[in-house]
Amino acid sequence: MKLDYLQALKRVDQARGAWILHGQEPLLEQNLIDAFRENWTQHQIERERYDINNVGDWKNVFNALNSLSLFSQNLAIEVHGNIKPDANTLKLLKNYIQHNEHNLLVIIMPKQDSGSLKSAFFQVVEANGVVVALTANYAQDRQRILALEADKLGIQLDQNAWQWLEAHHEHNLLAAKNSLMRVADTFPEQQHIQIEHLDECLQDQSRYSTFDLSDAMIQGNLAQSIKTFQYLMESGEPYSLILWTISKEMRLLMQLFEQPQNALQLGIWKNKVSVYQQALRRLNPQQFLTWPQLLLRVDAAIKGKSKENPQHLIQQCIAELCGRTLFAV
Repeated sequence: MKLDYLQALKRVDQARGAWILHGQEPLLEQNLIDAFRENWTQHQIERERYDINNVGDWKNVFNALNSLSLFSQNLAIEVHGNIKPDANTLKLLKNYIQHNEHNLLVIIMPKQDSGSLKSAFFQVVEANGVVVALTANYAQDRQRILALEADKLGIQLDQNAWQWLEAHHEHNLLAAKNSLMRVADTFPEQQHIQIEHLDECLQDQSRYSTFDLSDAMIQGNLAQSIKTFQYLMESGEPYSLILWTISKEMRLLMQLFEQPQNALQLGIWKNKVSVYQQALRRLNPQQFLTWPQLLLRVDAAIKGKSKENPQHLIQQCIAELCGRTLFAV
């Protein structure tokens, strides 16, 4: 079954079996993952996460799906990566789908090309599970998505304001959401937003976004990266979104190191390929070995499962991406 983002949001509570989420829209990916995690917490479903760095890692995923702990009746597993199962692991996937009705496997992948979408892996999941394209190619789709974000903030935009927002951000959903947050903060008593409100608080004021943080980190500009991070903190940007941004960049760099000829297939935009290649030349591949554990420490600190300071750990991640070290890992 194929679903779009909005359809998928409505089916989170009933999700079972295997789901693939693929695309290059960070807002859609993060919102959908957050919806899944909130649902799992509400229903006390055990959650595990696996990052696929090679084909062999898939065996660990299916071993986990078939071996529940004594304290869990259901299990949800998040898989992040862009390496598809080989023929042997594809058999394990088929067996899981056919015989395990209660657990959930959610596979998060970057944007896929048409050839990849026709692969046996995607065909198996599409026939027996759910494939969600995290895209918003048309203005009306982007408006419907952002209208949900506006509803969360308690505001509504008239049609001219939507058109202004679309033109201002050039289809960038995450930046548009940030602008909705800013206009809601700037005019707390105003529920109906018009162009004048957007223009007043956005046109002449710069606002850093997580995209700016990504650009600074990949360019190796530590000072600008820390400055952007501090601005995001002051603006109330959630830790989880910043961690997602850092994790995405680390994952892309590790994957590009392993697959240097597949930059576009990994989801790196054509005009950014050379910047990522320069970043790889700047970094020591031995650093990559420490990154997964560092990200887990950040996640635990954000969730209050450790006594470490999440801001300090995030700054360490930023420094690592810039090729520097702030604290001992």
